[in-house]
Amino acid sequence: MGGSAPEEGDGGVGARTPSFPSRGWERPGSPSRDPPPDLASEEEEQVPYPALAPTAFFCLKQTTRPRSWCLRLCVLSLTPALTWFEHVSMLVILLNCVTLGMFQPCEDVECQSERCTILEAFDDFIFAFFAVEMVIKMVALGIFGQKCYLGDTWNRLDFFIVMAGMMEYSLDGHNVSLSAIRTVRVLRPLRAINRVPSMRILVTLLLDTLPMLGNVLLLCFFVFFIFGIVGVQLWAGLLRNRCFLDRNLLPLSLLKFTEENPFICSSHRENGMQKCSNIPTRKEYKVECTLSMDSYTPSLYNPDFSSKNACINWNQYYNVCMAGDVNPHNGAINFDNIGYAWIAIFQVITLEGWVDIMYYVMDAHSFYNFIYFILLIIVSMNREMLLFLVLVG
Repeated sequence: MGGSAPEEGDGGVGARTPSFPSRGWERPGSPSRDPPPDLASEEEEQVPYPALAPTAFFCLKQTTRPRSWCLRLCVLSLTPALTWFEHVSMLVILLNCVTLGMFQPCEDVECQSERCTILEAFDDFIFAFFAVEMVIKMVALGIFGQKCYLGDTWNRLDFFIVMAGMMEYSLDGHNVSLSAIRTVRVLRPLRAINRVPSMRILVTLLLDTLPMLGNVLLLCFFVFFIFGIVGVQLWAGLLRNRCFLDRNLLPLSLLKFTEENPFICSSHRENGMQKCSNIPTRKEYKVECTLSMDSYTPSLYNPDFSSKNACINWNQYYNVCMAGDVNPHNGAINFDNIGYAWIAIFQVITLEGWVDIMYYVMDAHSFYNFIYFILLIIVSMNREMLLFLVLVG
């Protein structure tokens, strides 16, 4: 009924085919598989740090000594935490901060004291450590290339600091002024940024926000420019106003007001708060003088100035308000041109001494000038909010 199974050897469909082993060789006529790895590639030496240059200085491989030792010392990105070498480097940087703070060049110019000698010895040790550290990193990473030593911005800063130190030591004793080169020492604490990953990330983020900060600074420039023009148009030359004698009485007396506390008056064309008639009474030895020049007689002279009628009130003769030669604070505070106006505006937005500037302007021009300074402070506070938003964003 169902038919018999086909016999071996006939060409039927159910003929049994010879079996081939699955490994070692393939059935003839079947598609070829990928060849096994080459024996030569298996024998090649594996690179321990694929992210770094395989060869440094054209001859030092990653497994070649001393480069292998240097790699284990300084490759931070391949270790979960700071290595002991980086901990030592941080301690040396902190020691350098302490020695720089203790340095007193004005007390011992020739460095003959024991204190200065010890600090110089520490400075020599710190420079030697930084130089050795640079050489170790160059051997480990190579010099040029994307992942090499000079390929990193912070390493270039370290290189610049070490080169400046080498120049300082090489020129020492050759009658050359080293003050400009020694100022590079203040950059040494910045090396700590490269050692602390969180600090380095923060500085990188701040640098990335510079394009956005540029727009904020441009807005600040327009604010300075607008307020500066308004100040020049309103108050140019007014802070020079002083009270002068109305008749030829010089040099009988001089009006005693200092540059830090000048009596700035308002001319008859302005509506300021201070007039020359408001000049306070002259005092001598803490006693007010009430006499006029015509009523004074030598018999009224009292050596101890115990009476008010012992001296002349010379201030009552300074009745003419006109422009003088000097602005307040030795000419630093005025609105005579846009440059000085920017200086005054900058002092106002720092909230340091801005009240004195406002009072000077109110005395010379008008009481309502306080509106200018209040608006300027409000705008400057808005500027600080913009800077905060840029940094947070």
